[in-house]
Amino acid sequence: MKKIGFLSFGFWMDNAPVKTAADSYLQSIELAVEAEKMGLDGAWYRVHHFAKQIGSPFPLMAAIAAKTSKIEIGTGLIDMRYENPYYMAENAGSTDIIAQNRVQLGVGRGSPEQVLDGWKYFGYDYSEEAVKEVARQRTLEFLKLIEGQPFAEPNPQPMFPQDPGQLRIEPYSEGLRQRIWWGSGSIQTAVWAAEQGMNLQSSTLVNYETKEPFHVQQARQLRAYKEAWKKAGHDFEPRTLVTRSIFPITTDYDRQLFGNQGDDAKYDSVGYLAYHQNPTIFGRSYAGEPDQIVKELADDEAIKEADTVLVTIPSTLGVEYNVHLLQSILKDVAPDLGWR
Repeated sequence: MKKIGFLSFGFWMDNAPVKTAADSYLQSIELAVEAEKMGLDGAWYRVHHFAKQIGSPFPLMAAIAAKTSKIEIGTGLIDMRYENPYYMAENAGSTDIIAQNRVQLGVGRGSPEQVLDGWKYFGYDYSEEAVKEVARQRTLEFLKLIEGQPFAEPNPQPMFPQDPGQLRIEPYSEGLRQRIWWGSGSIQTAVWAAEQGMNLQSSTLVNYETKEPFHVQQARQLRAYKEAWKKAGHDFEPRTLVTRSIFPITTDYDRQLFGNQGDDAKYDSVGYLAYHQNPTIFGRSYAGEPDQIVKELADDEAIKEADTVLVTIPSTLGVEYNVHLLQSILKDVAPDLGWR
């Protein structure tokens, strides 16, 4: 059994069914509601800035929380280069309270954005080299804040009555600290995440550390993470997550959309991301008849290692199509793989 969720970038574009920011955010809420009805475990959202896609996740997550009761609501991931840990701790705590402890918050360094040094417009004057460590430092500070320990000296003449002693960030949401995930792309960062007591999420790209297939390299990272977790001796069981692009073809419209992707889509590819000195390997897509997809996914070592699988969705195609896609995965793919 595995938890199954969707990952949406929340794109909008003029020539697609999802044309505006309003379309994207409102349909994201609607899709999460429908996903809960069909029995999906999670609704997760990618966060990018300066782009026509979801950029500020907490209002969206809170809105979804208010209209659902079971589904996990996650991010994959929030780029900590842009975040104020204190304000983020307030947002995360309030959102998790509204969600009644269903928030699964993925954080990390993030991928290249649409503008150069975009964090500078958010008030942070760091070079690209320096900001690599800043992302980790802010994450550790955020983790400490959501543990709920008092640290701030009180005003001797406060506006409102308060208990004596130092104060903490409010609201505090118990258990949130155990639902923070680090987005890892290498064995080194996977081990670091385990040492810090964060769950692990790994996307459809990782550092090209060996010449093995993508899923094998990703599985190595998950195993290294689990071993490091055992050594760290944390007092709760971690979770691991991988993301895949899966498109079962069960209708003529599916075939029109995904039936002619070409041979390149069937294989991993290697390239370079901006600012990265080392190459990155990108995982293949899975598009085809359900029985064909099942055979191919059954050999995926990283999926075997993970307890959660996120399916990237073509969010610009709207709610109706993505409900169809997710229902097909739950009905035609997941049972034969033992995910359900």
